Amino acid sequence: MSFIHKRKKYAFFFGTLLVYSYLCRRKNHFLFLSNDKMKQKTCKFRTLAVALAVLSSVAAMGQSSEPDWMKDFTSRITFNGYAQGGWSYQDQNGTKTNSYNLKRTLLWAKARITDRWSFMFMHDFSSVVQEYYTDFRISNDKSLSLRLGQFKHSYSMENPLSPTALELIDVYSQAVLYLAGEGPDPLNGVNYGRDMGLMAYGDILNNKVHYELALMSGQGVNRKDLNNQKDFIAKLELKPFDGLRIVGSGYLGTGCAVGTAAWNPTISVGDNYKRNRYSAGIEYKTQAYSPAQYKEARPASIRAEWLGGEDGDVGSRGGYVTMCFPVVDALDIVASGETYDRNTEVDGWDQTNLTLGVQYWFYKKCRLQLQYTRSLCGENISTKDYNWLQAQVQVAF
Repeated sequence: MSFIHKRKKYAFFFGTLLVYSYLCRRKNHFLFLSNDKMKQKTCKFRTLAVALAVLSSVAAMGQSSEPDWMKDFTSRITFNGYAQGGWSYQDQNGTKTNSYNLKRTLLWAKARITDRWSFMFMHDFSSVVQEYYTDFRISNDKSLSLRLGQFKHSYSMENPLSPTALELIDVYSQAVLYLAGEGPDPLNGVNYGRDMGLMAYGDILNNKVHYELALMSGQGVNRKDLNNQKDFIAKLELKPFDGLRIVGSGYLGTGCAVGTAAWNPTISVGDNYKRNRYSAGIEYKTQAYSPAQYKEARPASIRAEWLGGEDGDVGSRGGYVTMCFPVVDALDIVASGETYDRNTEVDGWDQTNLTLGVQYWFYKKCRLQLQYTRSLCGENISTKDYNWLQAQVQVAF
C-alpha cells in the first residue's frame, strides 16, 4: 500500500473514531432528558455527526496526494553535500606540528528546469559561494552544450574532479594545486580551481571524443576581472574503449597578480603577466564509479599526468602517478608519486612527495583515510626532507 493510500485510510479511520467516541460520551446524558429535549439534542447530535463525518472524508481527500506543482518541483531539484576533516602531523624544517582540521564542507543544489536546461548553486560553510552556473543543451544529442557562470575550469585531468572521489587526502597533486589556481600560488590567490566564464562542451563520434572550449575571466572566484583580458582553455579527451581516457589540455591567459611569490620575484601586486599552461595525461579504470555510491563500484585505477606552465618569465613543471587498488571488502590501497618544480631555472624550488595509504568505505560515499607521505624537498622549500602523516573522515550524500 502506498504512503498516500495509507494517509487516506488513516484519515477516514480517525474521523469515524471521533464520531463514535462522541456518541459514547453523550449516550448517558440523553437518558436524563425529556422527550422534547431529547428530540432537540438528537437533531443537533445528528447534524454534528454528519458534519464530522464529512470533514473526515474531506481530510482524507486532502491527504490523498500532493499538488502537481509540488511533485514537479521536488522531482526536479537534488541536494548534495560533503564534509572532510581529520588530523595531520608534519616535521617540516625540523619543527613538529600536529593539528585537527576541517578541510572542506560543501552543499549544493541542482535544478532541472527543462530536459535541456539546468542550474547549479554551490556554497561552502565558510560563507564562500563556490559555483553558480546554468547548463543548456543545444543539440538533440550530447554533442553541444553551453555553460555560463562560475565553475571548475577544464585545465588538467584532476581539477574538474570532486575531492570525494580523488584518492589523496591532500586531494590534488602539487602541479595541479599551483597551475590550476587551487590556492598555493600567491600570484593567482585562492580560487579552488574555479573561475567565471562561458564554456562549450560535448561528446562526439559515438562518445569516443569529449571536448571543452572555454573563455574565462582569469581572475578566479567571486572577483571582478582586473585586466579585462579573457583566458582561453581547451581540453580534448579520447576514449577508445571503456575505462581508458587520454587527455590533453591547454590554457592561454594573462594574469593580474594579487600577491607576490618568492620563486617569481619580478612580478609585483597589480602587474599583468603571461599565464600559460599545458597538460597531457592518461587514466585507466577497471569500471566506472556509480553516480552516488562509490563503495559499491570501486575500480582499480591508475592516472598519470604531466603539466607545465609559464608565469611571466618563470617556467614550472611537474607530474604525478596515482594508483588505487581494492583489496578486500571495502578496503583500498592508495599509492602516489608526484613532483613539482616551481622555477625550472633556479635550484631549490622543487618538491617530490611519495605517498602510501589505505582507505575504507563504510557507507556509500563515506570513507576513512590514513596516509603517510615522505616529502623530498629543495632547500628553498624545507631545510631537510620531512614526514607527513594524515588521517581523514569523509561524510557525503
